[in-house]
Amino acid sequence: MTKAQIRKNAFLKSIPIMCSYIFVSMAYGIMMENAGFGWYYSLFVSLTVYTGAFQFVLITFLSSGASVVTIVLTAFLMNSRQTFYSLTFLKDFQKMGRRKLYMIHTMTDETYAVNCTLDLPEKEKEDTMFLIAFFSRCYWMAGAVLGGVLGQLLPFDMEGIDFCMTALFVIIFIDQWEKTRKHIPVVTGLGIGILCIVIFGQKSFMLPALLITSGILVIMEKGGKIV
Repeated sequence: MTKAQIRKNAFLKSIPIMCSYIFVSMAYGIMMENAGFGWYYSLFVSLTVYTGAFQFVLITFLSSGASVVTIVLTAFLMNSRQTFYSLTFLKDFQKMGRRKLYMIHTMTDETYAVNCTLDLPEKEKEDTMFLIAFFSRCYWMAGAVLGGVLGQLLPFDMEGIDFCMTALFVIIFIDQWEKTRKHIPVVTGLGIGILCIVIFGQKSFMLPALLITSGILVIMEKGGKIV
């Protein structure tokens, strides 16, 4: 496969991400503008923070004057799941040289879902994964800027538009459910997630839920329970 074909294939694979990122990031840009932050703030945050869920939370922090410690700690906890995603592609990333850190930083729910579907030779897969990550980030930044500009022009109330992020996660969940034959990991994750919400609360359940779920799935995988 030539470089042009790899770029084309990566773009085609990234189209579902584009369709979701453009609209979700537009919602983010609109909310930033409504909170008093221009489109250039949305662009700067998107360049330095690449986790959509936290970017939405960051709007509240910036508006309320939250401390730097609170912002950093929340960012660490909310972004920790990207570390777990990267473990799946650890061998692939190790072979990508200097691109490895970029791949880890840009691993999101959506790029993870698309990368899991790639069935390509080693070198072509690495290049395709990198381009998907690059294209996806460009989509997000473009949408954030566009949303910031539109936020200056739209006269009506945008309350509730942040629900689009929840809707996006629901769509990803349904898509992954339909593509897999066994649903043990999903059911396990749901059960542990609900249990951790009850025990740790909505603001603190993410990290313990990920740790416990990952531990259980590793044990089940070694025991041959997951195919």
